[in-house]
Amino acid sequence: MNLPSAESVRALHEKYAPTHESLDIVRTHCEIVARIALELADRYPLPVDVRLVETGALLHDIGVYRVGDGAYIRHGVLGHELLRAEGLSEPLCRFASCHTGVGLTRADIERQHLPIPPGDYVAGSVEERLVMYADKFHSKSNPPKFLDTAAYAERVARFGPDKVVAFKDLVAEFGEPELDSLAAEFGHAVRRG
Repeated sequence: MNLPSAESVRALHEKYAPTHESLDIVRTHCEIVARIALELADRYPLPVDVRLVETGALLHDIGVYRVGDGAYIRHGVLGHELLRAEGLSEPLCRFASCHTGVGLTRADIERQHLPIPPGDYVAGSVEERLVMYADKFHSKSNPPKFLDTAAYAERVARFGPDKVVAFKDLVAEFGEPELDSLAAEFGHAVRRG
């Protein structure tokens, strides 16, 4: 698969970010997610395409720039559309649409009346699952923060016991990332559950 260079990824962020502040928040978050995903990939017992993981992580939240005043839940679908319009491959576009929560199913969308096209937006490949999982450990909230596994488990519980089980399965598959050094490097607190 032909992957964009780091410079091309940076240029995409700069092209679509409506403000310098949003560029800084989203790009920093994507860089943190990439670092977490690569750490987890390094420990994974089976082969992982680390270039795909890194590129997917760096692009997974690019749809945030297009949300505006709309429903944030749409950022994954919007990112997928944006990356497709830029001519990127479908496997790379899926990092945007398949990273929300621990996966959105058609049933989730219908039950919650979510404003996205009905479908299954669920990470499939190990690379997609790594990025989706790594994303759970950093929040773009104001101020940005890291979440340990217990804190994210508490957060996801509001979406149902099946989502807690899905998250626990990811913890069992990939392990827990080391967050303290990243928190110190980026100056973000760690919320512990």
